Amino acid sequence: MTAAVLLSGGTGNRMGSDIPKQYLDAGGKPVISYCIEAFEASPVIDRIVVVAAEQYRDLIRSLFSDEDKFAGFADPGKNRQLSILSGLNLLKDILKDDDGVIVHDAARPLVSGELISGIAEALKRSDAVLPVLPLKDTIYEVKNGKVTANLDRDTLGAGQAPEGFRFGPYLKVNEALLPDRIMDISGSMQPAVMAGMDIACIPGDERNFKITTPADLERFREIIG
Repeated sequence: MTAAVLLSGGTGNRMGSDIPKQYLDAGGKPVISYCIEAFEASPVIDRIVVVAAEQYRDLIRSLFSDEDKFAGFADPGKNRQLSILSGLNLLKDILKDDDGVIVHDAARPLVSGELISGIAEALKRSDAVLPVLPLKDTIYEVKNGKVTANLDRDTLGAGQAPEGFRFGPYLKVNEALLPDRIMDISGSMQPAVMAGMDIACIPGDERNFKITTPADLERFREIIG
């Protein structure tokens, strides 16, 4: 079994809007609806948990068409990683240790069915899976406003969501970071890296960008027409 944890608890302050970006209109429906549709349509996803604030849950619930896939709501945490752990805790009675869990941001509405399936397939052979985009520009190390090193971009990559994990090991490495160290986690994959989990990389998707600024939202609106 494979479940998805859809993160929709962010406030999106950089958008300059009173409404979080994942609930803004794009093509006549909320941004988050595109993610829900992609995960509902995926044949590899069995259940979907949404991490969201109480005031948006009625809206989110109305966007689901597959009653069997909706597994419930989890409360947002004080940071992104605690929100992920909140979603994982809701799946404790649903998933077994060897089952898969795919974590995704509601602000990445162009996630494809192919990428979701690719992650689920790679999880059969690894503890965790990260979609990666190659870096096109020359990459430098910069400290205190000065270039200190030229980095080898062939050994570097830009990670994307969604990210996949084997449920049991990932839950345990997150629980081990409680109560304080989890507050310093800046990315979903970081606990897996810290624990030495076997992490596979698969090709990312350049269309699968995150909506962070008004320009990103306008770009998405143009793509969907």
